[in-house]
Amino acid sequence: MSPNKTMMAATRYAEAFSRLTPEELDRLVDLVADDITFSDPFNTVRGKDGFRRIFSHMFDVCHEPKFTLSDIACGKSAVYLRWRMTGRLRSWPRSELDLEGMSEIHLNSDGLVTSHIDHWDSASQLLSRLPVIRLIVGSILRLFRIKP
Repeated sequence: MSPNKTMMAATRYAEAFSRLTPEELDRLVDLVADDITFSDPFNTVRGKDGFRRIFSHMFDVCHEPKFTLSDIACGKSAVYLRWRMTGRLRSWPRSELDLEGMSEIHLNSDGLVTSHIDHWDSASQLLSRLPVIRLIVGSILRLFRIKP
């Protein structure tokens, strides 16, 4: 696929991703290949049904999740979307979410997404902010910090 077509396909996907709501989920799913692989710090799924389940679950667990994209970059073999995800957990501990990360996207010759890999630090951005878990994760994170 030419660089122009790659950027056009990536932009369509990025726009659908940034406008994602339960009502708009089909629009995002239409832009992925049947054999898509999705991976994040907690899940790896394959196929459109698995991909749909990831985002349906996000809407079940989070109140008003929103992805705000700050950058799109095209590499030789992948497209990178830099994002911030905000929202609030629906159940205990009802924590506010403010996560920064990047999605690595791979496209096929038809411009459909074949792989969506989310890169973000779940330990420092999420787990260390949750009650009870914060104590354990905080202790582990302190082991790796240098002393001033």
